[in-house]
Amino acid sequence: MADYNFFDNVYDVARQIPVGRVTSYGAIANYLGTKRSSRVVGYAMQAAGSAYPPVPAHRVVNRQGLLTAKAHFGGNTMQQLLEAEGVKVINDQIQNFDKLFWDPNVELAL
Repeated sequence: MADYNFFDNVYDVARQIPVGRVTSYGAIANYLGTKRSSRVVGYAMQAAGSAYPPVPAHRVVNRQGLLTAKAHFGGNTMQQLLEAEGVKVINDQIQNFDKLFWDPNVELAL
């Protein structure tokens, strides 16, 4: 059973990812204090299509910068959304991933 409170927390973090930047499932999980729940963050991203306000799930990738959730967007939609924001993707891999990586533990630090 899904923990929708957790999903809402994931969505709150994902909504803060700036245009043209990306983060990882694990970085969101770590920020939320549940370091080992990156898979559940992935499940939240899968369910994000019905969330309101909208969640930029296309900005969440795996720890290596791979578009592992691409199939859930249909076709090349995930890549197209990222490229429209200026993110270069080659063979499902974010280019300059280290430079574009947005770490909520750093960016959202109090």
